[in-house]
Amino acid sequence: MDASLEKIADPMLAEMGKNLKEAMKMLEDSQRRTEEENGKKLISGDIPGPLQGRIQNIGEQGHMALLGHSLGAYISTLDKEKLRKLTTRILSDTTLWLCRIFRYENGCAYFHEEEREGLAKICRLAIHSRYEDFVVDGFNVLYNKKPVIYLSAAARPGLGQYLCNQLGLPFPCLCRVPCNTMFGSQHQMDVAFLEKLIKDDIERGRLPLLLVANAGTAAVGHTDKIGRLKELCEQYGIWLHVEGVNLATLALGYVSSSVLAAAKCDSMTMTPGPWLGLPAVPAVTLYKHDDPALTLVAGLTSNKPTDKLRALPLWLSLQYLGLDGIVERIKHACQLSQRLQESLKKVNYIKILVEDELSSPVVVFRFFQELPGSDPVFKAVPVPNMTPSAVGRERHSCDALNRWLGEQLKQLVPASGLTVMDLETEGTCLRFSPLITAAVLGTRGEDVDQLAACIESKLPVLCCTLQLREEFKQEVEATAGLLYVDDPNWPGIGVVRYEHANDDKSSLKSDPEGEKIHAGLLKKLNELESDLTFKIGPEYKSMKSCLYVGMASDDVDAAELVETIAATAREIEENSRLLENMTEVVRKGIQEAQVELQKANEERLLEEGVLRQIPVVGSVLNWFSPVQALQKGRTFNLTAGSLESTEPIYVYKAQGAGVTPPPTPSGSRTKQRLPGQKPFKRSLRGSDALSETSSVSHIEDLEKVERLSGGPEQITLEASSTEGHPGAPSPQHADQTEAFQKGVPHPEDDHPQMGKPRSRDLRLTQPVNSHL
Repeated sequence: MDASLEKIADPMLAEMGKNLKEAMKMLEDSQRRTEEENGKKLISGDIPGPLQGRIQNIGEQGHMALLGHSLGAYISTLDKEKLRKLTTRILSDTTLWLCRIFRYENGCAYFHEEEREGLAKICRLAIHSRYEDFVVDGFNVLYNKKPVIYLSAAARPGLGQYLCNQLGLPFPCLCRVPCNTMFGSQHQMDVAFLEKLIKDDIERGRLPLLLVANAGTAAVGHTDKIGRLKELCEQYGIWLHVEGVNLATLALGYVSSSVLAAAKCDSMTMTPGPWLGLPAVPAVTLYKHDDPALTLVAGLTSNKPTDKLRALPLWLSLQYLGLDGIVERIKHACQLSQRLQESLKKVNYIKILVEDELSSPVVVFRFFQELPGSDPVFKAVPVPNMTPSAVGRERHSCDALNRWLGEQLKQLVPASGLTVMDLETEGTCLRFSPLITAAVLGTRGEDVDQLAACIESKLPVLCCTLQLREEFKQEVEATAGLLYVDDPNWPGIGVVRYEHANDDKSSLKSDPEGEKIHAGLLKKLNELESDLTFKIGPEYKSMKSCLYVGMASDDVDAAELVETIAATAREIEENSRLLENMTEVVRKGIQEAQVELQKANEERLLEEGVLRQIPVVGSVLNWFSPVQALQKGRTFNLTAGSLESTEPIYVYKAQGAGVTPPPTPSGSRTKQRLPGQKPFKRSLRGSDALSETSSVSHIEDLEKVERLSGGPEQITLEASSTEGHPGAPSPQHADQTEAFQKGVPHPEDDHPQMGKPRSRDLRLTQPVNSHL
């Protein structure tokens, strides 16, 4: 066998393969020289979008597989006699090699592109074998005695439906066998329950036809008890078919007893392409049957030479790799899985689902934290008011955290080929199956070590986040204006939505005002430069905008975080409402002030008399007999929205404080943090021992800053006499003059008795035109 694997069987094929290989090498060298001469590689824009970033180095063995397809096209043009001899030789050699490599003696092989196609053909063979009149009477014989196909509950999804569609059988012909619930693996078929199902079907007049067992389930790689299943099938005359990734270990020197029993089954389906890293290589179904006529009717054999050429790519690849190369690739994949499994056993909070199968090339694990009271982490940071429903939510939260962990690991260690999957019992898990991915991705032992190190580095983030989820939920529910959103797909601390005054709680449509508030809230929170990440997006069950709080890498003060979110959102809502109403409020205030100023001017004319209004006469009268008139104006308080007199300002030489609303509370402002301490961090226990003098001085500095802050924003509108001072403007220009002074201090503002400086004043000394 070794000699046959080391050389090409036919000299003509050897010469043909040599010429094609040289031609492919010349093309590759020519393309490489062209790229070097141009000084650049192919521009990504010249490659179609779906193909960008997907071109991989398939290696020499991959070239051999692709060479097989080229040879197949060429061989099909030969004359019939040469084609028949050549295809028969290719098929017989490949079948013999596969049967000897995987310990399946005296077997036949069927090569197929679709992995499930081989099982469908085997079912046809079983039907023809058990129903002798099926060729003549067809499905009438099945109606009197319905066949039953038994599938494990851990079988690949959609397999039963595919078989019924291909065979034309109704779905009641399928029988799902549950897995163990009390003893053994939860992913292994329950043999005792299977025997009970078989007896029940026989009593109902049905015919137990075929059983599909797993040597490495599609999900977690568990192997059924194939030895006991084989005995049960022999007892009731049932065809036993085995499939799974663990069948690859039959090529190794040491094989577990459960997998070794698969070599005695009636048929098995293997996928050597992924195992050996061979592209475009067909799957193989090995079977044992003595009647060539039935295998021909079932479609397992064919008289067409072109159908036999399906084995050509695998025929070339097996010879290129040799027996040692095949065994080495499978052995390397198994060693990688064992290496990761041994590393994960030393990591806390990582649960391995295949610990009992030491020879399995599949490792399935997940992050999992025990319940409060039995876990040291929960004891260290007790979560108050932890109810059974809250514990259920904590378990459910692990699924989202495991999805996040899987995505992070795939980005950090892409050569690992890690996949994320959902299991019915365990929830979301991570699967490492190097036998499927290592040959293609080139996974090495160093990649496995890096994967284990990355898993361990992510555990503190996962533990902190899981502990804070329930506390964050309780804080949000206890805060007015905030609504906790239960999103099972979000791996962070939680999701919260701010309910503004105009929020329609019964509506599921998008809310523009809420989106604006949450966008401003996201900007404010990101400006705090905390270790938390925030983002906004639609709610899980509606289109309303929400705030998503990300993973926590350290101990976070959930109360301060929620307080800051509520206060900031409330402040944004109030500011937004103030800005929206500012234009209308100012316009109305100015119009009201215009009326009062006009009235004040009329009263001044009556008091001063008509003579003082004449330009020359008025100046002379004002020179000899000045009018002692008080400045009369109006002050519009923007914060309070009221119109007030400016008389107290000129009488007491000080501006009144007015009505100032209390400042909006903000958790990030009220809490005093230590130097270098980031927002939302819990204070250290030793922080109370700080110097009392430094604390007092810090508080005094804060109070000093508050005293220096400006008073309420005001617009001051003053009505002054045009003749009260020398050089005053003439009356004919009085109605057209506007004097707006914004932020300009009054000449008397420098008086030592003045109070707080005006932050924003607007004085109007004459009536304002109506268009304002």
